[in-house]
Amino acid sequence: MPRLLSSALALRRDPRILKIPPYLSLLCILVGAVWLFLLPLNEYSRRTYISENALLPGQVHTYFGGSDQNVLRAYKQEVNTLVGKSNVEINDKLESIVRGLGLKTARQKFMYHAAGRTFEGENLYAILQAPRGDATEAIVLVAAWENVKHEVNKNGVPLVLTLARYFKRWSLWSKDIIILLSPDSIAGPQAWVDAYHDAHDSSRVASLPIKSGALQGAIAIDYVQENRFKSVHIVYDGVNGQLPNLDLINSVVNIAGGQMGMGVALQEMWNHNDKYPDRLRTMLRGMLKQGLGLASGPHSSFIPYHVDAVTLQPFGEGWQDEMAMGRVVEGTFRSLNNLLEHLHQSFFFYLLMHRERFVSIGTYLPSAMLVAANFTIMAIFLWMKSGQPEIPAASTTESSDKDDAPTRTTERDLFLPLAIVALSGSLSAIPLYIFNHVPESALTPLFYLFLLINTLFPITLSLTITTLFSPTLQQYHLVKSFSLLLLGMFLSSLATLNFSLAMLIGLLSAPLSFVKPSSSPVSRIVGFVLLNLTSPPAVLLASAAIWGLNVGDILREVAVAWHVTGTYSAVVVWCVWWPAWLAGCVCVLGRPGRDQEEEKKVKKT
Repeated sequence: MPRLLSSALALRRDPRILKIPPYLSLLCILVGAVWLFLLPLNEYSRRTYISENALLPGQVHTYFGGSDQNVLRAYKQEVNTLVGKSNVEINDKLESIVRGLGLKTARQKFMYHAAGRTFEGENLYAILQAPRGDATEAIVLVAAWENVKHEVNKNGVPLVLTLARYFKRWSLWSKDIIILLSPDSIAGPQAWVDAYHDAHDSSRVASLPIKSGALQGAIAIDYVQENRFKSVHIVYDGVNGQLPNLDLINSVVNIAGGQMGMGVALQEMWNHNDKYPDRLRTMLRGMLKQGLGLASGPHSSFIPYHVDAVTLQPFGEGWQDEMAMGRVVEGTFRSLNNLLEHLHQSFFFYLLMHRERFVSIGTYLPSAMLVAANFTIMAIFLWMKSGQPEIPAASTTESSDKDDAPTRTTERDLFLPLAIVALSGSLSAIPLYIFNHVPESALTPLFYLFLLINTLFPITLSLTITTLFSPTLQQYHLVKSFSLLLLGMFLSSLATLNFSLAMLIGLLSAPLSFVKPSSSPVSRIVGFVLLNLTSPPAVLLASAAIWGLNVGDILREVAVAWHVTGTYSAVVVWCVWWPAWLAGCVCVLGRPGRDQEEEKKVKKT
């Protein structure tokens, strides 16, 4: 036992042990990335299943059709006459129709300011009181006048009106049904659901005159195409990467794909052969949308309030018509009507790669945790390295008892490293505020100005720090250590809330783990150029070029999402990723003082 203990102490003092962490950090990144690409395989993914027995999707006969088709055509003619009119005129007409059905109606005004623009409108909603209920629970049926692409929902609005008339005739409902007709797909639903839960700003959003019970689920219809369709596209991405309960998606798939014989698509994968490439593409598309955290439809605003919701979009050329779409909604509503309690049995954290294939959080979370762990490993490594004792050049005598000497550490000078890291974090408030508050017309020129400043500022900051303080190699190690420690902490915490965003930022920040100060001007220039290629503005510019978008349009959407839906992706980019990148640039451009000279002397001796 004493011999084993002495061997362990000798190993701890072995300088070769400090060569392991960089390779371990690289291994964590590689394993995390490879882990992600293994998920679509059958061995790592599972088939979907219904966890909540009370749902019983596809077990009832749907009756929507027949004479309801004539009603739908009449409503469609009414809606077509409203195209191009103001929101108030549209609501006046729609309210008269809904009131004619015998439903309680109300309106709600809202107004948001974002990117120099004003988003205002008026929601119209109605409540169908359940004959067998006590107004303690409700289901929402949503139809926005315009979808997220600003196309008029010419078939969706008439279909919702027809379904409201059809639901009114049935006495089987145990939950109230709320019909929500909003002018757009983002601001309108967000204002309504905020006010429904009394979480709204009364200066911008009006309170709701009438309410029902706790919302159990919501279905939005986005039906813009005129001809018959083949399949249904389920849009399920919520704000900040939040997702509805998997049972809701499985129920819609079971009803549309099983009972109605329709095709079902996810993540705009119109043709999916359930092979590895298509599974991987579907999963990565879902991760990208979750990472961006933007609202993808009227349903997105409900999910942060723990109201499971999806948007249904018909697509393709086929023989299915509006009646078939209505029966899908009817079957889904009747399944939700069976619930004795809120959906809770199935998963809230998952990655879908096919309509019948998914991976849960326990399977995919280790990949993001490994990527985040690499930053923590390097932070601890640099902390240990910064405390290594200085080896005098003249006293390198080899004695037989040097292994028995006590381990010494040098005193760490923490003030300057902490000040640099704090400065980087404080400066991050500038781009966060600017890009979320300037007018839309100024976003593009301001971005290119910031791109130029972002390239020159690290050079200026590094020269200023070098001139005024002459940082030592130890201090540069500490700057990088503190920066990576914060980055690893943030990403590991974020991974449990928004896995996709944590994974994306972690992989893009991976080069920060391996940059280091150098006495060679060429090494400094090469390192700085490589870091600039992976900076937040450069990645944003490259993404806009790949998607064929104007960078100003992306910044506008992010600003609108910040003010309307509360998307926090911009906070992660500017207040987590960018400060770590800035600290990494300071380290790359740094020219260590006396420590560098002493290391050279030690190597010569």
